[in-house]
Amino acid sequence: MPILLSLALMLAGQPAAAPQKKPAAKPPLSPTEIANKAPAASWRTIADDDILIFTLANGRKVIVQLAPAFAPRHVARMRILANKKWWDDTSVYRIQDNYVAQWGDVTEKKKLPEGIADSGPSEYTRAGGLPVVRMTRPDSFASIAGFTADGWPVASDGKRSWLTHCYAMVGVGRDLAPSVGSSAELYAVIGHAPRALDRNIALVGRVIEGIDALSSLERGTGKLGFYGDGQKPTPIVSARLASALPAGERPHFEYLAPASPDFARYLHARENREPPFFTVPAGGADICNVPVPVRRKT
Repeated sequence: MPILLSLALMLAGQPAAAPQKKPAAKPPLSPTEIANKAPAASWRTIADDDILIFTLANGRKVIVQLAPAFAPRHVARMRILANKKWWDDTSVYRIQDNYVAQWGDVTEKKKLPEGIADSGPSEYTRAGGLPVVRMTRPDSFASIAGFTADGWPVASDGKRSWLTHCYAMVGVGRDLAPSVGSSAELYAVIGHAPRALDRNIALVGRVIEGIDALSSLERGTGKLGFYGDGQKPTPIVSARLASALPAGERPHFEYLAPASPDFARYLHARENREPPFFTVPAGGADICNVPVPVRRKT
C-alpha cells in the first residue's frame, strides 16, 4: 500500500492493511519421491526367468536379477544350476567386511551338473552396450559411465562396455587367471564399490531385494573373510527361478526405465542434492551413488 494512502487511512482511524506474505516455497522432491511418483508408463517389468530367489535357513530371501545381456553363458549356467537344485544345501561361507558376501559349496566336493565347468569366454566386457543416459561428471575408471536402456549401470571405453561393481551387484567367484569361474560360486558386493574389479570378474546381476540378509551376517574371522574356527556358514535352503514357481507364488519386480523423463529427473536429483539439508551441493555423483530404482510390482 502506498505510504501516503496508508498514512491517510491511519489519520482517518482506519487500520492499514497487513503486508502480504509470500507462500513458502515447496521443498524439492527427493530422488526417492521422484521415483515413487513416476507413472506406470515409466517402469519396465523384469522377466520371471531373470529373477533368482535364494532362501536362507534363517528364513530370509535374497532375490537376484540376472543380466543375460552382459553374461549370457554364466546366466545360462546359473539357470541350469537353479533348475537342478544344485544350490540347495550349500551355504554363505564368506563375509568380508566392507567388501563381499560369498556363497556356494564350501566343501568344493559337490559335483556340478553336466556342462557346468570353469571354462569358456570370460564375459568381463561386451561389445557395444553403450549407456543411453550418461553421468554428468567423468568416471574415475572409464571414459563413459551411465545406464543402459534395460536398467544396468555400465562403464565403457566407447567400443566395449561392462557392468560396474556397485553395492549389491553379483559376480562369479574364480581362481587366478585363466580361471573364469563355473557360475556356481557367487558373491555380492556389501561394501564400498570395489571398482578395480571391473573387467576382471564377470558380473551376472544384482540383488534387488534382501541385500541386508547378506550384509548383516557375522563377519568371517578367517583369511579374506572366510568363516574360521567356531563359525557356522549360513545354509541355503533353496535357489529357484521365479519362472519355476507356481504362478501365484512368483514375486514380480519392475525398474525405472533410464530412457524415461522420470529417470532423468531422478538422476538430476541424485547428482544435485539440494537444501535444506545439502548446503553445499556436489553437482555430480559417482555411478554407484545412483542405484536404479527397482520395486515389487503390485
